[in-house]
Amino acid sequence: MNYYNTIVDTIGNTPLVKLNHVTKGIRGTILAKVEYFNPGNSVKDRIAIRMIEDAEKQGILKPGGTIIEGTSGNTGFGLALTAIAKGYKCIFTMADKQSKEKIDILRAVGAEVVVCPTNVAPDDPRSYYSVAKKLNRDIPNSLYPNQYDNLSNTAAHYDTTGPEIWRDTDGRITHFAASVGTGGTISGTAKFLKEKNPDLFTLGLDTFGSVFKKYKETGIFDPGEIYPYLTEGIGEDILPQNVDFDVIDQFIKVTDKDAAIMARRLSREEGLFVGWSCGTAVHGALEWAKDNLTDDDVMVILLPDHGTRYLAKIYNDAWMKDHGFLEDRAFKTARDIVHSKNGGATNRQSQLTTIGSGVSVSQAIQVLNRYGISQIPVTDESGQIVGSLTDSTVLNRLIEDPAVKDHPVSEVMDKPFKFVGLDNTIDALSSLIDRENKALLVRDEKEQIHIITQADLLAAMTN
Repeated sequence: MNYYNTIVDTIGNTPLVKLNHVTKGIRGTILAKVEYFNPGNSVKDRIAIRMIEDAEKQGILKPGGTIIEGTSGNTGFGLALTAIAKGYKCIFTMADKQSKEKIDILRAVGAEVVVCPTNVAPDDPRSYYSVAKKLNRDIPNSLYPNQYDNLSNTAAHYDTTGPEIWRDTDGRITHFAASVGTGGTISGTAKFLKEKNPDLFTLGLDTFGSVFKKYKETGIFDPGEIYPYLTEGIGEDILPQNVDFDVIDQFIKVTDKDAAIMARRLSREEGLFVGWSCGTAVHGALEWAKDNLTDDDVMVILLPDHGTRYLAKIYNDAWMKDHGFLEDRAFKTARDIVHSKNGGATNRQSQLTTIGSGVSVSQAIQVLNRYGISQIPVTDESGQIVGSLTDSTVLNRLIEDPAVKDHPVSEVMDKPFKFVGLDNTIDALSSLIDRENKALLVRDEKEQIHIITQADLLAAMTN
């Protein structure tokens, strides 16, 4: 008889599938590593079983124990399947931006789910990272696998995903592309493949609102890069230990909208019913491939999960329209405001006006008056945005002490304006502007920064 002892024995050996339609006009052979063939429908099954078995070998997790993890859903499901096979209990913490389907699926396989707020700092006691750590401290015989910093994550892909791709391409792979979250998938796979072929190029796909791309390019962890985004399971506001920047040659950022549309295209044009971050991986990889692949190249793009996790979001037309992701959308977005400020021209870029932190307040007033603006971002000597200045702040400080006019802007400036995503809708933007935050900043696909003011929002709402 041919059978498996438990469901987790079926993990791995997922197929490579050639992309035929979304790749038209692009040279080379482009293959998808379809990870939803794993029993938990995602690539995270691979790390779940590895992290648990490594913990068992180390004596950290004993029979009857509890697995506690912060997850966007997929790692949790893989851990839940492993727990069922091995007799453990599960508690998972999740950010409230995750789809209802993911929460329901985890509860369906017997896990307890604790939902935590998304828009809090990682070290905030309410974050899903912090809540998971506290539960681990409070519950005896529990394991917090910590997929972000547990190097069993990377090892799982070094031992399985990389060898599978090398075997199934007969060693002909020249480029590997994957979206980056905890970093284990791309790092472990790329490490193995580069050991086999040092010339292999690895492309990491990031999302706007995440820190990875800038950190790779500059070595700077810039909190200004961090802002809310919608795509689930990728991008980070931390630097997980599993992200090995040495084996990732380049990062490309992809918007929530482009990722969602590509995921839908993969479903309709390729028959691959995949998740949101799969759209990120394919859109970014193909944009890069247009100008870089040759006829002899073989690119493998890893598709992390299945579309069932996103039925109420990117596969729901009403949701897509409400978020401005379909043309007959109900709400305008930051992208529309930027486009309008550029005169409706996609090839025209408005220049952001900034002021240095070392100039005097009186000079800053002259700049505000010259451009007829009431707020301005403040930069340091390297050009990094370090603060903001508004006419109301300057006026109040001058009333208190007229001598302030000769002081540097750094002594009177407020905190930097918040960054937002291009696809944030006007209602979301409006909720972020208040007395403490008089304007918003947004990066476009070309990495240029634009400002969105209260006047811009009013104009968008009334036009």
